[in-house]
Amino acid sequence: MIIHKAEENYLKAIYSLTTAGNSEVGTNILAEHLSTKASSVTDMAKRLAEKNLIHYTPYKGFRLSDAGRDIALQIIRKHRLWESFLVEKLSFKWYEVHEIAEQLEHIQSEMLTNRLDEFLGYPKFDPHGDPIPDKNGVVAKLNTIVLSELEIGESAQIMGVKDSSAPFLQYLESQQLVLGTRLSLVERFPFDQSLKLEVNRQDTLTISQLVSKNLVVQRL
Repeated sequence: MIIHKAEENYLKAIYSLTTAGNSEVGTNILAEHLSTKASSVTDMAKRLAEKNLIHYTPYKGFRLSDAGRDIALQIIRKHRLWESFLVEKLSFKWYEVHEIAEQLEHIQSEMLTNRLDEFLGYPKFDPHGDPIPDKNGVVAKLNTIVLSELEIGESAQIMGVKDSSAPFLQYLESQQLVLGTRLSLVERFPFDQSLKLEVNRQDTLTISQLVSKNLVVQRL
């Protein structure tokens, strides 16, 4: 079966939106996510349904079939492996790699993907802390929360981000809030829910609620 680039992008988007807590994805939500028109989403949904890659109920939503999910996971696997390669081997910054990986994820060679995985030492997570599916589609899971859910006095380690946009990642880097950083919650300010943190048991830092909701951490 030939799967075109645009179809791969739709499958990846549906997977991402359903793993965010939705059992099905509506037309308007998917259109907004992909910055396209609802009519375009409907047309693509019909094509994907004809290929048995999604289950589509008009006026209700979409969900991936088993075959569609397998393809989506392989696209995500390639994307995150290429991000890891660009950061670890070519010295790109973690905020520079997303758009490049968007292009590289559509390379079809399974042999190349597996060789890349082997070359990198079979990483479980990409530079943003997102899990990398293995060649069988198995995704590693961690017991994580967003930083805003931490209780005062608790400690945690930064494991990933929800917002992988370049401006946000650049901000985190400027504040030394990178993967692996250890934090302790000192105070939550009632006025705006901003947080005062102790960073790596040394400095203190105050961050906004928006930042805390986009940092994924694991309790220590």
